[in-house]
Amino acid sequence: MNSLPRKWLLFLLLAALLLACGGNNAKPSKKLIGQLHLKSGQLISCGPPDKEFGTLDFEMSCSDEVKTDFNTAVELLHSFEYDESEKVFAKIIEASPECAMAYWGVAMCSFHSLWEPPSEADLKKGTKALEIANAIARKSKRESDYINAAATYYKDWDKTDPDTRSIHFEKAMQQLYSQYPDDKEAAIFYALALNAAADPSDKAYTKQKKAGTILNALYTAEPNHPGIVHYIIHTYDYPGIAHLGLSAARRYAAVAPSSAHALHMPSHIFTRLGLWDDCIRSNIQSVAAAKCYAEATGIKGHWDEELHGIDYLVYAYLQKGDNIAASEQLKYLSTIHEVYPVNFKEAYTFAAVPARIALENKRWQEAAGLLLQPADFPWNKFPWQEAIIHFARLLGAAHSGDLSTALLELVKLNALYSTLQKQKDDYKSKQVAIQIKTGEAWLKFAAGKKSEALQLMQSAANMEDSTTKHPVTPGEVLPARELYADMLLQMKQYEKALQAYREVLQKSPNRFNSLYGAGVAAEKLSNMERAIYYYQQLATIACSTSNRPELIAAKLFLKQHS
Repeated sequence: MNSLPRKWLLFLLLAALLLACGGNNAKPSKKLIGQLHLKSGQLISCGPPDKEFGTLDFEMSCSDEVKTDFNTAVELLHSFEYDESEKVFAKIIEASPECAMAYWGVAMCSFHSLWEPPSEADLKKGTKALEIANAIARKSKRESDYINAAATYYKDWDKTDPDTRSIHFEKAMQQLYSQYPDDKEAAIFYALALNAAADPSDKAYTKQKKAGTILNALYTAEPNHPGIVHYIIHTYDYPGIAHLGLSAARRYAAVAPSSAHALHMPSHIFTRLGLWDDCIRSNIQSVAAAKCYAEATGIKGHWDEELHGIDYLVYAYLQKGDNIAASEQLKYLSTIHEVYPVNFKEAYTFAAVPARIALENKRWQEAAGLLLQPADFPWNKFPWQEAIIHFARLLGAAHSGDLSTALLELVKLNALYSTLQKQKDDYKSKQVAIQIKTGEAWLKFAAGKKSEALQLMQSAANMEDSTTKHPVTPGEVLPARELYADMLLQMKQYEKALQAYREVLQKSPNRFNSLYGAGVAAEKLSNMERAIYYYQQLATIACSTSNRPELIAAKLFLKQHS
């Protein structure tokens, strides 16, 4: 008789314990939520008035009142509009603080999977958000699995490097994808995780192709899903497979026209395929949207997305031989001194744009005199980007015969390489190592040691071919294989030069200098058919008002051999 009351007593004690630990009716306190320092405010869009970010339907157990906002937040997340997405998730948390998946969303906004690793502040925010999400009992098993998958990236973030954590996240998303084969969002986020964890040196693109298979299977039924079209572009943003992303590239801007990033992203594929006019149109729209966004949000200075678009614009203008348009962008860039947030994209644009304009035009003295601008930018935080300016100065000095200055720039490149090595950033340190070897090659060439120079330049080209460009950039500042071809051309090894230029064009179609170089090499070989072919291609892609001497020479040749 006494056992029954004891059982009830134990039950009541257990129930009280569950409630105290945050049972189904428990809500995170305002104080706890406040510790997240969530971004807040109205959703800002510079697109159509109805704020088009694509369409999706993310199943979740939170109240129906926040369903529309939740879908909008995930749509923004899929277009990497992290700040605006977090603001919508914060709105959901304010209305429904027991919505565990809203905290998952905050953590995903702090995890920039294909960009630079999150800051310490982002990592702390993401970790705290997931702790709150896990403490909320009112969630489904599937939602718990989403939260736990995101937590694999944040686990031991202060002890584990970002690449390793990306692989952990990929494996967790693979398990989620396997557990819920009918969950489209699980499939899409798994595809993103595959791209984030892909090995840059894997030229078989194993993980990218796996992601592509998943995304393409969903694309036909979900053509307006922002994550599907966006991640297809990232999946195929590589030489030889970029054509597979062209359909998605032509669609993405129409799917999410209110996202500046969505307006820009198609230009990744357009650049890979040498579709310069498409690339220019895409980035003109993106830059305009980014300027509008900065003004609407009250950003002090210029938003990083604007500078990112400028880098792609300049690259495309240069490939059309349009120095006037490229120089206008450089002039405008020189007026920018304040940016938000200060990050790797802006650092890359500040360094790459002036370097590209000088080097692509072979204005060596101009390249040798380049300065780090803006002078008060925290360049010490961005050694890879700073190396671009020193690389340009080195090439400029070596080609101008100022070997002592070139040697000083080589010393600076080696110091930046050491910094990246200490930071254990293998990808960026390898990119600087390629620049070092390239610089050494042209120093040897300038000193008359042409055989040694050629070996070094070929080695640099092979190193670059073993990796791939970073998603932040439209292309290498100057392709090492193109510089190798230039050296062969100067050494009158025309057959090898032609082959090297052809290899560049296979990887980077419609590059202005490689088309011209291939035409010159073919002409020197008296292969007039091939010379006409490359010169005609150059004349076709080039701006009609271009005054590049290479284009003038090509047109003269075509006129003489018409």
